[in-house]
Amino acid sequence: MATKRPLRLPPLPPPSPKRLLDLALGSILLLLAAPVLATATLAVALSRPAGGVFVRVPHTGLNGRPFLLSSLRTRRFRLDLLSRLPHVVRGDLSLVGPAPLPPGTPRAAAPWRQLVRPGLTGMAQVRRHSTLPWDEPELLDQHYVEHHWIGLDLAILAATPAALARCGRGYGRGPGRGRGQGHLSDTDHRPGVTLRRNKWVPSARVP
Repeated sequence: MATKRPLRLPPLPPPSPKRLLDLALGSILLLLAAPVLATATLAVALSRPAGGVFVRVPHTGLNGRPFLLSSLRTRRFRLDLLSRLPHVVRGDLSLVGPAPLPPGTPRAAAPWRQLVRPGLTGMAQVRRHSTLPWDEPELLDQHYVEHHWIGLDLAILAATPAALARCGRGYGRGPGRGRGQGHLSDTDHRPGVTLRRNKWVPSARVP
């Protein structure tokens, strides 16, 4: 009587260098930020905000897979950005990539967007200035997807703190340069909308 051979599954492909960077650096950043995030979470909880401590909004990830993006309900010191680090470790986000967009957004369906994970920061976010046309961030994101490599990721990560500092002091104030035009977040790519009670609604037009 012939014996059945055990079914052998093909080995899983090794993680890409980009994924290894996300796991290693993302875990380190999350460990360093954990005390600050815990304090901020407690402070937000004590204020009893309507809707809870976290904002949870569906977004489109790698291969068009939807996921629920959770952010701390605060923009102070960009803690909402740091609160997304668990998504990086989990694999929903990358440290560097195109800005995450919600399902149903026309730009979220672009084929090139589905080739990589959306990121906490990216080329469009760190290079974006109010003098650029609104479609320029989209072109920068597409350029990143088509040419990304570890060296470019490290350069963008190195430029992110300076971009955050510009955001914090209302970078580029003056004619046509408002305080809300320098944020490193998924709202950078959606002029004319804002997050209100977990929903994207029309906002004041940017001059």
